[in-house]
Amino acid sequence: MASSASPAAVPFDLKVPGSINVGAIHANLTPPLLVEAALARREAILAENGALVAYTGSRTGRSPKDRTIVSEAGTRDDIWWGPVNRPMEPAAFEHLYDKVLAYLQGRDLFVTDGWGCADPRHRLNVRVVCEKAWHAFFARCLLLRPPAEQLANFEPQFSVLNAAGLLADPTRDGTRSEAFIAFSFERRLVLIGGTQYAGEIKKAVFSLLNYLLPKRDVFSMHCSANIGRGGDTALFFGLSGTGKTTLSADPERRLIGDDEHGWSAEGVFNLEGGCYAKTIRLSRKGEPQIWDAIRFGSVLENVPLDPITRRPDYDDNRYTENTRAAYPIEFIPNYEPTERGSHPSNVLFLTCDAFGVLPPLSRLTPEQALYHYLSGYTAKVAGTETGVTEPEATFSTCFAAPFLPLHPMRYAELLHDRLKRHGSQVWLVNTGWTAGPYGKGHRMPLAHTRALLSAALSGTLKDVPFRPDPVFGVAVPERCPGVPAELLQPRGTWAEPKEYDAAARQLALLFRENFEKYADQAAEGVRQAGPRLS
Repeated sequence: MASSASPAAVPFDLKVPGSINVGAIHANLTPPLLVEAALARREAILAENGALVAYTGSRTGRSPKDRTIVSEAGTRDDIWWGPVNRPMEPAAFEHLYDKVLAYLQGRDLFVTDGWGCADPRHRLNVRVVCEKAWHAFFARCLLLRPPAEQLANFEPQFSVLNAAGLLADPTRDGTRSEAFIAFSFERRLVLIGGTQYAGEIKKAVFSLLNYLLPKRDVFSMHCSANIGRGGDTALFFGLSGTGKTTLSADPERRLIGDDEHGWSAEGVFNLEGGCYAKTIRLSRKGEPQIWDAIRFGSVLENVPLDPITRRPDYDDNRYTENTRAAYPIEFIPNYEPTERGSHPSNVLFLTCDAFGVLPPLSRLTPEQALYHYLSGYTAKVAGTETGVTEPEATFSTCFAAPFLPLHPMRYAELLHDRLKRHGSQVWLVNTGWTAGPYGKGHRMPLAHTRALLSAALSGTLKDVPFRPDPVFGVAVPERCPGVPAELLQPRGTWAEPKEYDAAARQLALLFRENFEKYADQAAEGVRQAGPRLS
């Protein structure tokens, strides 16, 4: 559909309940038209490399504490209520919805229709309605893009209304702050407001699928995925900043997707049609595929530009450490066109260990895999959430707690079933600190992480002896091509081994304390798969 000069020029039904009279509806515009609109409306500027560059103001990351789910009769008993999923009463949602509709009256709106799930058997039709052209452009990059002939009769199954400039009043609207991300599964609506951060759109759709897919016996996952030349699929689980996008963009393997996937009875499939990569300290040498993907048709978020040349400065964190690029997956040269793969041979859990005590690579038993999946240990990297300014140790169950509407055991059961059926090998990979904790040690060299992953995925480590880590019990290889042997055993990298022992014990205690919430539902073998304390 083309842009309309007025509501009557090209009739378009938003198909959202309630009355709304808008200035104009610009539906499913092409990238050049969206870029022109964003520039004309002064929402963004153009970088030297052709990327559209936007700035999000005070909120440069997600706002998880402002996320709510309506407590409705049909879904109330399913939701994992607590600090992640805060309940909102139906009346409060209706009040907020009326406020969103009133705010959008008379405004031009930009509509993006797209799909979630590359497997047609599980496809979800999503409509994203935005007041800003650049947000619509972002949604177009991230959703799977239907061909033009299928857009003519597109019927949305869920709608996301992004009223970014609308600030809530907590005392009147029942929100925690001026920002809100509110889900109603019965109304099939998501309301977003009070934040310009585009990542809320992406994660809203992911949260919807995390509710819907397990009910179809599909394991929804916060992971990237790629395929080797022999057809072997690998999954990379991890929170933002652990390396999912960087490590899955491997020139020797075809990329299925960089962040969200489903694992069904038929295999693995991407939930998205694009990538959302961190760009802080991005270099052509270190990450050439991502570097080259940032061009016309992509969006840069909060990346400083030279005022004269408009050249991006990826080393500049003046706005945030969480600088981002969104681009269609086909901008990666060796992407997998079907965005689907076989049942994975290898599953990798990526953790950014701020304590600096976990091995750079270790092999897990199935019981250890479930323990670490439920634990989801990592460090929140600066900028990925509002208020996080330096790495902060955290446990995010299933490596996806902020996006899980259902209880974590539902997802753990699906993982257990898939590992049992297909015999996938699970690995724990520390992309965080070594030779000391954050502030004393240093980040694990990317070249060594890549060498370890290559050895694990290629089968090179099959004939290498492993020995158990004395604290965490995981199996650590004694050698690996291209990696210094001393790096493999983290205690030996510390100047003061006793300091390592104290830090390892501290982290082990945190694991134990965190896992208590799952102990009564986990099998005995899983409960015993955690760290060992003398």
